Amino acid sequence: MRQDGRPGVIAMLKVIDARRRDHRSEGQRLRTMLRFESKLWHAGAERVAGIDEAGMGPLAGPVAAAAVILPPGGRLPGVDDSKKLGEAERDRLGPVIRAQALAWAVAFVEPEEIDRINIYQAGLLAMRRAVEALGLQPQHLLIDGRRLPELAMPQLSLVGGDCRSLSIAAASILAKTARDERMRAYDLSYPGYGFARHKGYGTREHTLALLRLGLTPIHRRSFAPVQLAAKGQAGQT
Repeated sequence: MRQDGRPGVIAMLKVIDARRRDHRSEGQRLRTMLRFESKLWHAGAERVAGIDEAGMGPLAGPVAAAAVILPPGGRLPGVDDSKKLGEAERDRLGPVIRAQALAWAVAFVEPEEIDRINIYQAGLLAMRRAVEALGLQPQHLLIDGRRLPELAMPQLSLVGGDCRSLSIAAASILAKTARDERMRAYDLSYPGYGFARHKGYGTREHTLALLRLGLTPIHRRSFAPVQLAAKGQAGQT
């Protein structure tokens, strides 16, 4: 084909070469993102769980966390930090991760729990619940920027872990998609706030809705913007 000078053949070769470059690049990216898992697999820890949370910043809704155990040597093309992916791509990858994982679990901490124990502790609690919900006992944990002292098992905290570990990236996608699904359901229960669009974050749309409609049961009352909005709404009455 490379000796064929016809424009159509030349164009086809360019497409094939571009795909080969993309595949090599993706393969290298996956090898890099599996370096922590691979080291543990080679040391005999076959059940390595990646853990991440989603929803620490919103003014409404739960915190979600996920734990994912990938099969040794397993690869998941396209999986990356959930914040780098669009909603449609995350929704596409979620079922792929669940199908290929040896085990996975998602857990939530609800708004009233967040208000009681604070958001930082809520994130840790959600992660611990996700690990405890796994169908397999992990031999090692890879956690995005945290440690779980209440779990007596080997663990490694990786700052920016959702960009550095494929297991953590997979967990970030499952946590994010599960939480987004909950927020879309809340949009039907509490119309007018725009939960399906902003997922509970403090956007202008959300803040104006708080002032206009007041608080819902899923708002985090310990968060300062929610308290200010509640005072503003009360001042209008």
